[in-house]
Amino acid sequence: MGENIPEQGIYPIAAALKMADEQGLDLVEISGKADPPVCKILDYQKYLYQQKKKAKEMKQNASKVVIKEIRFGPNTDEHDFQFKLKHAREFLGEGSKVKASIFFRGRSIMFADQGQKQLLRFAVELEDAGRAENMPVLEGKRMTMMIAPVKKK
Repeated sequence: MGENIPEQGIYPIAAALKMADEQGLDLVEISGKADPPVCKILDYQKYLYQQKKKAKEMKQNASKVVIKEIRFGPNTDEHDFQFKLKHAREFLGEGSKVKASIFFRGRSIMFADQGQKQLLRFAVELEDAGRAENMPVLEGKRMTMMIAPVKKK
């Protein structure tokens, strides 16, 4: 199959190469795993250019994951908690992931259970806008939790 081929069909390699040579084009293998292998007679440089163009277009259309971080302490009061909750809801509405983290300073690491409760409450309050990807994890002096936006139908 190609640009100026009168009839599609199965041709011996020598005949296909001869047809490609007569037209000043290349014989390009499209699918080598098929039985028989599928080849086309076309300009190989033009084919490569089109493949690169398609790949670039696919890369451009791919969505990028944006992660927004919201930090608070284990003893954050209610007003600040609601304020951060509002921002997290906005971020999830934009389609960004939210990384909620509690930073423990000094001896406040003793309140790790309180921080975990706060993160779980944060996830429960955001259930309408996003879902928790994992449970709160303590890494050093920081406890983190990822919340992904829910897909809109």
